[in-house]
Amino acid sequence: MKITKAIIPVAGYGTRFLPATKAQPKEMLPIVDKPTVQYVVEELVAAGITDIIFVTRQGNHMIEDHFDSNVNLERQLEATGKKDKLQLLKDINNLAHFYYVRQTRDMPYGNGTPLLAARNLIGDEPFVYVFPDDVVDSKVSATKQLIQTYEKLGHPAAIIGVQEMPPEVLHLYGVVKPKKGAKMLHGAMRLETVIEKPNPGTAPSNLAQFGRFVLTPEVVDILAKQSLGKDNELWLTDALMTIAKKKPVYAKAIDGTWYTTGDPLNYLKTTIAFGLKHPKVGADFAKYLRDLKI
Repeated sequence: MKITKAIIPVAGYGTRFLPATKAQPKEMLPIVDKPTVQYVVEELVAAGITDIIFVTRQGNHMIEDHFDSNVNLERQLEATGKKDKLQLLKDINNLAHFYYVRQTRDMPYGNGTPLLAARNLIGDEPFVYVFPDDVVDSKVSATKQLIQTYEKLGHPAAIIGVQEMPPEVLHLYGVVKPKKGAKMLHGAMRLETVIEKPNPGTAPSNLAQFGRFVLTPEVVDILAKQSLGKDNELWLTDALMTIAKKKPVYAKAIDGTWYTTGDPLNYLKTTIAFGLKHPKVGADFAKYLRDLKI
């Protein structure tokens, strides 16, 4: 079955960016001239995703507005002859079919909860789950890499995107432990477990998972019956490890550079990296940075 659906959780409050996120979702903070979430959406579209489900909350209407038509602005651009800007807006509107579902306050906290909120929209199809804090700079869409591997593996229960990380930061992430004796298949490894935020020096590998998953509805069924885990949260990892005891769950190292934008420092690093590659301002920006007397 061709994968056409993706879920993006955008129900957080972005407290690490206050006061900038008091009145806007952190996913709408720009990287150069596009909001962070648009980079993620474009990655999904490049992988063949046609239906994108945002799991949102009260007050996050800016995301809906961004991917919807703005008739007054479009008329203004047309009247002033700014056809290139007009086309830019129309292209955003036509990226995919967008759906919005609320994550209500009575639901538990955790990165597995958005999947329960969107459960009725998933149906019986495999789908992609993407964290909007994570942006990947790659020649081939990171999501496309995962989907292609998922298909080559014969549609396993799940596949997780991972990247190598230095030992000193592994305690910040979920770290995968490959199954002992398992052979690499199509660039993916079968997993024994994933350790969420392991204590420093105890990580089972140097492969950290980031926000890219191909999942089956069976994973969501397990989440619906699952008890809260570490820090009293509902963890997707716990559901994946439950199903891994019965069926294969794989990790795939993504070819590309992973940038996280979930905190101010890494957001600034991401902005600089993308600013240097930007076709319009990259060269001048690079010159400006070289000329700084730091």
